[in-house]
Amino acid sequence: MTRLDRYIARQFLVNVAVLLVLLGTLIVTIDVILNLSRFFEAGAEIAGDSSVVRRTLATIVWVVDLWGPRLLQLFNYLAGVALIAAMGFTCAQLVRRRELVAALAGGLSLHRLARPFLLVTLGVCALQALNQELVVPRIAPLLTRDMNDALRRDLKPFDVPLMKDGSGRLLYAVEHSASEGRLRKVRVWERDAEGRATARVSASGASWDGRSWVLEGMKVESGRPSEDLARGVLVTDLDPTALVVRRFEGYGQNLSWRQISAMLRHAPVDDVTRARFDRIRYGRIATLAGTFLAVVIALPFYLVREPKNMAAQTLKAAPIAGAALVGSVIGPVAAMPGLPAWLGVFVPVMVLAPIALAASVSVKT
Repeated sequence: MTRLDRYIARQFLVNVAVLLVLLGTLIVTIDVILNLSRFFEAGAEIAGDSSVVRRTLATIVWVVDLWGPRLLQLFNYLAGVALIAAMGFTCAQLVRRRELVAALAGGLSLHRLARPFLLVTLGVCALQALNQELVVPRIAPLLTRDMNDALRRDLKPFDVPLMKDGSGRLLYAVEHSASEGRLRKVRVWERDAEGRATARVSASGASWDGRSWVLEGMKVESGRPSEDLARGVLVTDLDPTALVVRRFEGYGQNLSWRQISAMLRHAPVDDVTRARFDRIRYGRIATLAGTFLAVVIALPFYLVREPKNMAAQTLKAAPIAGAALVGSVIGPVAAMPGLPAWLGVFVPVMVLAPIALAASVSVKT
């Protein structure tokens, strides 16, 4: 990279970082203001019968402990907006100081000046991917906490309502401890193809051995269970991770590609569940590609040959870039009729690719 490339890339990266900090601070401040009394109650619970100063410090510690992991998760959602906004600020600074004019006078084209913006965008997208695959899965239990779970480091036990697995069985448990991989007071119903119960089994508890639930204190209450279940082994796709995913909306988004693949591979999975997780897995690639294409689409509005009103350029770029970002996010969520889940998530990318190509060749230089 030349000195000019490093200068533009550094300015762009600083603006991205500043915007991410400002957006994160704004979100945390709004949440704290709206739930201030609940945060103080949690702080008082942590500090116990102490002075007001200690309770206040405990409240601050709880806010940091609660929102620290959440900000890492929010980075994946805010990065696209921050990239496009930072690009606008960076180009506005370059235009205001007539640095783009100077670069053009020195024989550099606007296409050449776009390189540092695209390289930084690729770097931020790579950082998003690493954060999603390596960091967020490790802190996933911390992302389900609310103000009543002060300083908890794992998921608190929860009940398991009736859930159907990939083989059509129904599973119920009074309590599930995800950190220990244990169930308490378990009920299992086996069913035929029409949904009629053919056997019912109860157990005082169950533990996950890595591939199945091993029932403890099992008792056959009615019917004749299958061979595995009769031996006290429940082979099902409802492993500890799957139970948490079913129980907490959005938890599946926090799992890594490897965790999702292992969950789909260990036991039979129904088509709806498989399609959902395929959209989550491949949707991450589609979202990153959509973010990069949105930056390419917005870039021609800011790289101009002669000084222009950047506010007016932003008004032109915002609807198009915003629609591109929204499309890249909606694609992995909405099922595309008639298309496999892994292919349907790339439909917005297929739409954005020719638009990005047309935008890049439309730059007048």
